[in-house]
Amino acid sequence: MTEPKNGVKTLGIKLPNELHAQFALVAQLDGLNLTDAILKAIELYVSTKKAEPDFAARAAGVLAEIEAEAASRRAAIEGLFGTAEDSTADKPAGTPTTATPKGRKTGSE
Repeated sequence: MTEPKNGVKTLGIKLPNELHAQFALVAQLDGLNLTDAILKAIELYVSTKKAEPDFAARAAGVLAEIEAEAASRRAAIEGLFGTAEDSTADKPAGTPTTATPKGRKTGSE
């Protein structure tokens, strides 16, 4: 996938020749270009998945994992630089404070 442009992402996919031929024919019969047919197919897939009984629970589990990872990374940064409160507590009044880095990405992302 590529970076978003105006809220849109580009997705390149590989299809077996036979499936591509069938998909192109179905799109043509419906009067759609391949891009619009793919968009409709993806919208149908997403709405079908959302209707599954356990889908919301699985999504909540992923959200909990994301939040746990964020808390772990936050703790690591605070271990390196301290919290905002720590950086101001040890300095005399009027001493400028340095900001804690935010939104910095590592090479592993």
